[in-house]
Amino acid sequence: MTRLASAFAKARPALVAFVTAGDPTPAATPAILDALVAGGADVIELGMPFTDPMADGPAIQAANIRSLSAGTTTADILSIARGFRARHPDVPLVLMGYANPMLRRGPDWFARAIAEAGVDGVICVDVPPEEDDALGPALRNAGVDLIRLATPTTDVARLPAVMAGASGFVYYVSVAGITGLQQAAQASIEEAVQRLKAGTDLPVAVGFGVRTPDQAAAIARVADGVVVGSAIVEIVAAHGAAAAPYVTDYVRSLKSAIETSRIPA
Repeated sequence: MTRLASAFAKARPALVAFVTAGDPTPAATPAILDALVAGGADVIELGMPFTDPMADGPAIQAANIRSLSAGTTTADILSIARGFRARHPDVPLVLMGYANPMLRRGPDWFARAIAEAGVDGVICVDVPPEEDDALGPALRNAGVDLIRLATPTTDVARLPAVMAGASGFVYYVSVAGITGLQQAAQASIEEAVQRLKAGTDLPVAVGFGVRTPDQAAAIARVADGVVVGSAIVEIVAAHGAAAAPYVTDYVRSLKSAIETSRIPA
């Protein structure tokens, strides 16, 4: 069983926590990742900084700028991943980002490098399923999960194409827009999760706009996972290299709410 499969099997609903690699600096990122784990995150998403993060809102855009201004490179990200894997052998690590930095040296190089660094999965925001050949075969050959995105516009007709070649889990983007600025109505999330689960056996994790423990708990009642990113990134923005304890406290509040979400009253 892969680390991702094991994480979702042990913790349904799982807490998936996102931060940007190199924010505020590459040297500060390991302590922030450790803080996510200490707070109870079940899966870690590590954002690869990019100059044009078109799906991301102001908080993550600013994190990308801070990271790139600190000189973060792909080599730094691989080093961060290797260190994380050595410290946390059982916690899944997923890289999330855009095609340009992933494909710059070719898909085979990228897939081999991240697999050797202990990365479990990849979310590539701007490579649609119809262009799977750009990255999918290389990841699958390296044993790395390709995690696909589904959105409110992913209808029943397109769902098979989205799921073809997907593995790890499905990330449902609950709003048609950028990260961090709004949250979908709970009823629409429930309907979408039911639709997705009818089309796949993969776990379905829901993100975009999740900020409070109450929001996380509501989603956890219907989904296999809850993804939180912008709110954590804002804590890093506020506290910089000293963010770790604040990150742990916040993530712990989310995890506690998720764990109690399915306990009968």
